Amino acid sequence: MIKSWMVIVGITFLVSFGSFFIKPRDVKWATHLRLPKWLVVFEPAIPVIWNLIFLSGAISASIIWDKDPGSLKTWLLMATYLLVEVVTVTYIPATLRLRNLSVGTIIGGAGLIVAILLTLSVLPISSSAAALLIPYLVWSPIGTYSTWKMTQLNPDAA
Repeated sequence: MIKSWMVIVGITFLVSFGSFFIKPRDVKWATHLRLPKWLVVFEPAIPVIWNLIFLSGAISASIIWDKDPGSLKTWLLMATYLLVEVVTVTYIPATLRLRNLSVGTIIGGAGLIVAILLTLSVLPISSSAAALLIPYLVWSPIGTYSTWKMTQLNPDAA
């Protein structure tokens, strides 16, 4: 029998492939951008950090699903989890494809707002599911702030 966590992790994994919509010419544009000096410390760890955040989100979603499987409320929460991931995965391809750091800042901010609303919605159902969203709530503003700071360092890319 397929467990709910298997389906949720599978969907999370499939959505993460959205980052493959990056073309080499888009990456070339990004390599010329100036970065905040402090970002160099975190940059190698960013893929690992986001993978852990997505895994935490998937576990959180599994906990919520198992509390009340199949109810309308649970389906709406699952749609919100999916929205958070889609917005997050959209950040890099959209920013690079449009060559516009302001787009990334807006997408990052939108992801944070949806994640806050999701966390507040999940909290009454399961404090552990809400706690598993804290890594997103902590890291997402750092990424959004970094992108905003890059608009100042690269005004022609803002």
